[in-house]
Amino acid sequence: MAETFRWGVIGAGRIAQKFARDMQAVEGSEIYAVASRSGAQEFVKLFKPRVVYDSYPELAEDPHVDGLYIATTHNFHFENARLCLQAGKPVLCEKPLTVNAKQTEALVQLSQKNQVFLMEALWSRYLPLYQVVRELLNENEIGEVLALQSTFCIRANMDEKKRWLSPQLAGGTLLDLGIYPIAVSQWVLGENPVGVQSQAVLSSTGVDILLSANLQYPSGVISQFTSSFMHKARNDLTIHGSKGNIILKEPFWGATTAVLEVGGQQRVFQEPFRSQGFEYQIEEAVRCIREGELESPRMSHADTLANMRLMDTIREQVGVKYPFE
Repeated sequence: MAETFRWGVIGAGRIAQKFARDMQAVEGSEIYAVASRSGAQEFVKLFKPRVVYDSYPELAEDPHVDGLYIATTHNFHFENARLCLQAGKPVLCEKPLTVNAKQTEALVQLSQKNQVFLMEALWSRYLPLYQVVRELLNENEIGEVLALQSTFCIRANMDEKKRWLSPQLAGGTLLDLGIYPIAVSQWVLGENPVGVQSQAVLSSTGVDILLSANLQYPSGVISQFTSSFMHKARNDLTIHGSKGNIILKEPFWGATTAVLEVGGQQRVFQEPFRSQGFEYQIEEAVRCIREGELESPRMSHADTLANMRLMDTIREQVGVKYPFE
């Protein structure tokens, strides 16, 4: 592996551009190549990769590429990641890793069989502020954790042709937005729920556009969240403890500010990004790959699979099934 880590990017849309922009804040990494089926002209103009492909297999087989970032729509994540793992290329795949647990299980098995790194790009869990929150929890600043409450609600364009409303593209709030409160709750508690109650409003296309869920954990903690395309909310996440609260301020999934409330007093913690926030997951992926690891301890295969199984259960409860399943 060269001194500079050479990334290939599959997909060239908005998220891929954010990844490439944040790459500029990562020492020792570069955007080496990109492949897109729908055209990568803007990406190429902005980030000037050395190589441009119009074929994903060609990119996956490029011997100069050290790792691949997948930024296609949800429905393509499985086949894109499988292609890369079969080619022996480490994979950092945008969340959700796949659209259901069956697909995730297949990728994890392939990663382990071929001894190739695989990581879900759930960027929140790598942010500096989250490490501050972990220290507060470890130091018992709010006592016993009792409950979590969060919202990820936006007012989205409700044109049925939009990606997020398309069942063919695995649309809906759960996989786009709800995955964040699920993953952060798991991160806070270090366990997975044993009970779930959920309900949703579905669009005319059959995907969830407003969803609420109550998750109950073995420790007795309850995490409540709402995700929505229909309205804007104050998108904080609050961890309620027996002695106080920790509030990850809006947007909690990309938070740079947290507030500790104990005994009527507040302490504010701020951890600004060096760029836009993706730089930290890039650094973690590079570290793992260079050290020969197959997964990141900060977003393990087991964590990703547990979250996907939970989202399968929620979709079953609210009646969302994609046509390709």
